[in-house]
Amino acid sequence: MKLAAIDIGSNAVRLLINDAIKNAQGEVVFNKVGLFRVPLRLGFDVFDKGKISITKTKKLIATMQAFHLLLDVYEVNYLKVCATSAMRDARNASEVLKKVKKETGIKINVISGNDEASFIYENHIAETLTPDHAYLYVDVGGGSTELTFFSQQKLVFKKSFNIGTIRLLKNQVTENKWMKMQEYLKTHTQKYQPVTAIGSGGNINKLYSISKKKEGQALSLLMLKNYYKKFDALTIAERMQTFKLRADRADVIVPALSIYIKVLEWTSAQQIFVPKIGLADGLIHSLYHEITNP
Repeated sequence: MKLAAIDIGSNAVRLLINDAIKNAQGEVVFNKVGLFRVPLRLGFDVFDKGKISITKTKKLIATMQAFHLLLDVYEVNYLKVCATSAMRDARNASEVLKKVKKETGIKINVISGNDEASFIYENHIAETLTPDHAYLYVDVGGGSTELTFFSQQKLVFKKSFNIGTIRLLKNQVTENKWMKMQEYLKTHTQKYQPVTAIGSGGNINKLYSISKKKEGQALSLLMLKNYYKKFDALTIAERMQTFKLRADRADVIVPALSIYIKVLEWTSAQQIFVPKIGLADGLIHSLYHEITNP
């Protein structure tokens, strides 16, 4: 069964296509067939001007048209499409969504921050790790950071904060917003120790690749801080050259690292696992559940 998910984020738009099959043990395995990413950067419009520009709207429509063709070529059976922080904040979101539906036939659902956190948790990565730890999913995007925390395989909280990489680049994250996140995390995690973080999002995935860690190995908090210093000391052009980063990754990786570091410090977590999953993966897992459990 071919399943696909489109994640319309504040920094990029992603199309993930998976083949859901059952193995010899009867367990469902999701094999990645294709992943396509377009750095549309809707957040630069929305967090600066409050709406999506005509130019970005045209590019979003063109992206959806291209994705529609790919869905046909790959013979995808089912599709789930969601937009996150930038679309949530855009004053003209309704108008843009109608245009996309009219031009491409693709219906986009704008999800809340809490829904976003829930979809990321759909990956259930922590269930394969040590059960006596508390685990915190940390997904850092361009417009928001989603946190899902559970202990002994029971959900403790899920929370979304409007602190993201593009908002930081636009100087739109106040000290008060940082303090609210800090207070919330310290209050709600201090009795669940030790805490291990699980990171998702393009920036932490890229850092994991750069670190050359073997699959399954965690990144330490100290390593995150060291990489932060390395990246922060370089210009965007130097980051691109030294670490082979795209321009749309080179500018956001420093603010992303600052968020991950703060979250780990405020929860006393000393390491973060990076299973290279994201919202699109969670959407596909959720879609499969909807299909098989109508």
